[in-house]
Amino acid sequence: MRPALCGWLYLPSEPRLIQAEQNLEGAASCARLPTLDLIRGVAVLGILAINIAGFAGPMVGTLRPSVAPFEGTSPELLDKVAWSFGFLLFEGKMRALFTLLFGAGLVLFSQRADAAGRDGDSLQLRRLGWLLIFGMAHYLLLWWGDILFLYAACGIVALTMRSIGDRPLLWMALALYCGYHAWGFVSAIPTLQAEEAARTASASPAQARLLASHVEPIRAWAALELREAQFGFLELVGTKLIERPFWQVQMVASSYAETLPLILIGMVLFRRGFFDGRLPRARLRALAWGCTLAALLLTGLYLAWAWPRGFPLMAMQAAIAWGMALPHLLGGIGYAAVLVLATPALARSGLGRTLAAAGRMAFSNYILTSLVMTTLFYGWGLGLHGRVSPAEQWLFVAGGWALMLVWSSLWLRHFRRGPLEWLWRSLVERRPLNNRTG
Repeated sequence: MRPALCGWLYLPSEPRLIQAEQNLEGAASCARLPTLDLIRGVAVLGILAINIAGFAGPMVGTLRPSVAPFEGTSPELLDKVAWSFGFLLFEGKMRALFTLLFGAGLVLFSQRADAAGRDGDSLQLRRLGWLLIFGMAHYLLLWWGDILFLYAACGIVALTMRSIGDRPLLWMALALYCGYHAWGFVSAIPTLQAEEAARTASASPAQARLLASHVEPIRAWAALELREAQFGFLELVGTKLIERPFWQVQMVASSYAETLPLILIGMVLFRRGFFDGRLPRARLRALAWGCTLAALLLTGLYLAWAWPRGFPLMAMQAAIAWGMALPHLLGGIGYAAVLVLATPALARSGLGRTLAAAGRMAFSNYILTSLVMTTLFYGWGLGLHGRVSPAEQWLFVAGGWALMLVWSSLWLRHFRRGPLEWLWRSLVERRPLNNRTG
């Protein structure tokens, strides 16, 4: 008798399948890679350092160090320093690191499932299907900046490419990543020229109209954000459902050419032994030093150009969306290599164990930060949206980091997985898993 298929979900119809589930459960619990947990812990902390500007709002605050970007006011020096610090160390690089880890996790999950005698691809599809649903709920109930839906959609595509060899898969990923970002930056050049001409008071009427056609929608969106952020919880949910029901589909359409290649690169890195110690340490050191320093140097050079010009809006948008693609990729790989090298020492320290605990609960921590920060900043909570400066935002980041580190360690003293990790895995297995330790 074969298991009965039902879309992505299937019901166990044989004792053999139940035993295979138990084998997979055991493999997952005893074959964790400390490196992945530790890197994931660093990444989920770093993601908050960038997302905080989006939580504090408006969204344009992610592009410039100003809480009132259209009022003609100049940011305070401390705000410039605080924002630039995040831009240099975290912007794009943590997103790349997190996405590389997601690709590595796809391969690891499928390999474990296959080793347990199960169909890894089918299980993975079921897993990604549930992640799509979690992402939709996250967007509707908490925050517009959800990445779960995007990861799940790109992960399904990446899964169809799992059988491709490492070298062709890597070249395909790099071609899509570099081609997309180069095309986007080149298409933005006329607008950037218009912005620079406006800054020097030499813009032609055509350039002024072109610049206004890009700036005005951003201005209108910022005003809409500030208004909607004061809505009650149900009113905000209803607004998303009625006015922006396909927001996440638009996110996939605009971001797949960054996210999918990074997932594929993460898959290749995992298969080549980058994360589990099979890659020679000399090569890891070269990647750690070379990629990290190159990423920081390129980002620093751009900051040195943008700072005296007042962080031009369109230039900053083009840089974050397209122009900084190379330092983002290099930073993600470099940071990962640094942490892989540091894992043997960190894993024996209290800090390392705490970071690994946060990484084991990255899904729960990601949603937890959305819950806490939207409660602080949105109208159905404390209503601080649009009132917290870039420098002050780091106080919220520090509080979020402390919360994630402390509660992750406390929770895992009594449970095998974080609450959402347990729910996700139980939904995939179609049965409630034992989550108590001991």
